[in-house]
Amino acid sequence: MITFAQYLQRCSYEGLSKLVKDVVDLAQKCVANEDAPECTKSLPSIFLDEICQVEKLRDTYGAMADCCSKADPDRNECFLSFKVPQPDFVQPYERPASDVICKEYQDNRVSFLGHFIYTVARRNPFLYSPTILSLAADYEHALQSCCAESDVGACLDEKAIAIKERAKKVDMKQQYSCGILKKFGERTFKANMLARMSQKYPKAPFSEILKILGDAKEIYKECCDGDMLECMDDRAELMTYICSKQDVFSSKIKECCERPVVERSQCIIESEFDDKPDDLPSLVEKYIQDKEVCKSYEAGHDEFLSEFVYEYSRRHPEFSTQLILRITKGYETLLDKCCKTDNPAECYGNAVEELNKHVKETQDVVKTNCEILTTHGEADFLKALLIRYTKKMPQVSTDTLLEIGKKMTKVGTKCCQLPEDRRLSCSEGYLSIVIQDMCRRQETTPINDNVSHCCSDSYAYRRPCFTAMGIDTKYVPPPFNPDMFNFDEKLCTAPPAEQEIGQMKLLINLIKRKPQMTEEQIKTIADGFTAMVDKCCKQSDIESCLGEE
Repeated sequence: MITFAQYLQRCSYEGLSKLVKDVVDLAQKCVANEDAPECTKSLPSIFLDEICQVEKLRDTYGAMADCCSKADPDRNECFLSFKVPQPDFVQPYERPASDVICKEYQDNRVSFLGHFIYTVARRNPFLYSPTILSLAADYEHALQSCCAESDVGACLDEKAIAIKERAKKVDMKQQYSCGILKKFGERTFKANMLARMSQKYPKAPFSEILKILGDAKEIYKECCDGDMLECMDDRAELMTYICSKQDVFSSKIKECCERPVVERSQCIIESEFDDKPDDLPSLVEKYIQDKEVCKSYEAGHDEFLSEFVYEYSRRHPEFSTQLILRITKGYETLLDKCCKTDNPAECYGNAVEELNKHVKETQDVVKTNCEILTTHGEADFLKALLIRYTKKMPQVSTDTLLEIGKKMTKVGTKCCQLPEDRRLSCSEGYLSIVIQDMCRRQETTPINDNVSHCCSDSYAYRRPCFTAMGIDTKYVPPPFNPDMFNFDEKLCTAPPAEQEIGQMKLLINLIKRKPQMTEEQIKTIADGFTAMVDKCCKQSDIESCLGEE
């Protein structure tokens, strides 16, 4: 049902139920006789063949019907390009009225949860199937506890907020992962995941981490390709494997492993990092002082660096995976250079100082931004970001710049209040998602050469690249338009939140026309603006005062 609802977002529940029945019937037939001719096809082909046999497909879906003439895997790529996230033509899930909901659930549990799964899937065509099933389980738990309460509606309202929040967060992370896999390929994706898994399971031996890494990469690939059945099946299998070796992987997943299979995988993915072993030796001996480093490196480049990522990550749960990849890249560059010299050991002897530059840059960025936020508050922090980013990419629309600024401010608010050892990975982790969103837009509507370079050049260096980006020198500002400063009494009468947004947009538009403005000049204008508002809003004839000022 999830797979069909995500591909055929306009079809009714009843219409899709027929397709589901066809595939279930085929599955039962194939269990009885694996060698039957129609049982040799791959799962994605079975689903797409079924879709391509839908009567009047073109009437409802237009050009999407042309995908059927392509051969696999192009046919699937074509179908994926027609998926619409949060489409206008699908209303969000509306639960039945409080006075009937419990009876409906108890009398028709399968159909009731089926409709929930159907709606969530067609509204979120990229959300992985195991996640949708685990959200349905959350919903069912909410019903079971709320139906025993006196005020069913209020109880469900409260639980619904948490379920929606979780769905949004997971969807954002999953779309991000698929974006990185598609943009930077398997090697980068695996390196990033290797760092993350080594941080999460620092007691597990390298061989076990490599095993689950290989499986996990395939699972992501299946889910990103829309192959939801394989994705669900393989993910359940991987989680069963991890749960069968809890002593090897983590002491933090016991409770997750006791849950039903549908709820297990999301729980394990969201579980916290295991405590790192106390007795991990310093890495300096193995990777810097050892005279044979170049020999090991040249014997197996990727294997050597993978082990470095593993060893470094399990010692540094406080770093972001992107920072760990920058350190690894720095180490790789150093070895490439030093192993060609007569005395490699002397050449890479200062590696620790070199690699710590990456750490310091990242720590400084987090420290500076968190200080601005805690000292000056959210509004001033947002203004500082808008000034910075409008100068970097003045071509972006005012509304989009404001949206990006707000998202970045949210990251600051969320991460700066965490303990010191969790700020960095939180900040850079979420900023990477904001940047990825920006880069995805850049692909369809190019912004400028600097942004294009930062988006495509290197996954690990994306954030520092954006941080270091200067003013776009090729940008030609639009001619100055005095109408921009046509103020009316809304400046005084609008609700405070609206006034705030109006001022932010004014700030962005000002910088778009004068990107070279200094902080001092901006401050002078902003102070003048505040004084004008204070003065004129007290007058009886607001508009003529504003005109004069």
